[in-house]
Amino acid sequence: MSAGILTVSQINFYIKTLIEGEPALKTVFVSGEISGFTRHYKSGHLYFSLKDERSVLKTVMFSSSASRLRFEPSDGMKVIIRGRISLYEPSGQYQLYAEDMQPDGVGALALAYEQLRGRLEKEGLFKSEHKKPLPAFPFKVGVITSGTGAARRDIENILSRRWPSAEIVLYPVAVQGQGAAQQLTKAVEYVDSHCSADVIIIGRGGGSAEDLWAFNDEALARAIYNCKTPVISAVGHETDFTICDFVADMRAPTPSAAAELAVPDQDEIYGRLSQNRYNLDRLIESKLKSEYERLELIKSGVLFSPEQYIESRSLAADSCVKRFRSAAENYVLKKENEIKTAAAALNHLSPLSTLSRGYALPSKDGKVIFSSSQVNIGDKINLRLNEGSLNCTVEDIDE
Repeated sequence: MSAGILTVSQINFYIKTLIEGEPALKTVFVSGEISGFTRHYKSGHLYFSLKDERSVLKTVMFSSSASRLRFEPSDGMKVIIRGRISLYEPSGQYQLYAEDMQPDGVGALALAYEQLRGRLEKEGLFKSEHKKPLPAFPFKVGVITSGTGAARRDIENILSRRWPSAEIVLYPVAVQGQGAAQQLTKAVEYVDSHCSADVIIIGRGGGSAEDLWAFNDEALARAIYNCKTPVISAVGHETDFTICDFVADMRAPTPSAAAELAVPDQDEIYGRLSQNRYNLDRLIESKLKSEYERLELIKSGVLFSPEQYIESRSLAADSCVKRFRSAAENYVLKKENEIKTAAAALNHLSPLSTLSRGYALPSKDGKVIFSSSQVNIGDKINLRLNEGSLNCTVEDIDE
């Protein structure tokens, strides 16, 4: 670089050339803690700082690399980043250009799984009240799995053996690799809306976490949640759990178990029907025997001796009439006694009864006199007797 006056741009370009020409900085692995994380809402680029106890390193990850991440970075997360060191000329600041990022201490797949599971669980997609019951006798079963895998053969064999009257609608898809999640999502939406299936089985055989990853897709989880048809998830082996298992209406440990859950066993149904038919035959037999014996009893009493039957019924009727008449007479007598008792009580309280014993009831102007203070000398008063009354004049008042 020749001596002389240089512009800022020239200096920054020169330093950038030096940094990018250093082989040791072309590919670096850096560990640190994410701080100030920002995802640009338009471009999708990630901007943050990578820091440790003493220093901070500005970092950027372009959307082309960010789209390949299996987890969602956040502040405070410890990560290991593969990238290169370069200088951003407009600001003159060197920074780390991240090309790949992995969580430090936990796998990216495991972290992405826990992040998505926690978010969907918080939204309520796993709640039991959203689970739809499986049909008792399905006529059509939708199967979403690989067209060539062992899971398909196991499901078809078990469905055909247990419930051969059910129609099997197979929607073959890729169950791992690039684009598998999108195929699974499209298959769920199509079978639910176009195939008139009574129940849907979605799944595959066992594999690694990477092999089963398509069943941890958020779009697939939401498609299953919005599905009007009951969905049975059967992904991997009994110990494997995916997001698909949590959001489905029923989780089966294996594809074969899913087929057994989807349909009843015709042999078991035939056995129950045979037992019910046997029980019904015994009940009909018993009822017929009982009614036949009753008919024989009636025949022996009525048909062979109608006069005796009529006579016995007549005696029974006479007995009922006598009991009714006796009960009616007793009831009337009881009520008469109650009336007499009530009349005697009323008569005892009657003022006429008091007058019959020689007392008189004084009144003035139609109002009963209770005290001498109610009258004056010369007032006209009336004395009501037991028989008749007296009109009197007050001549003297004794207080």
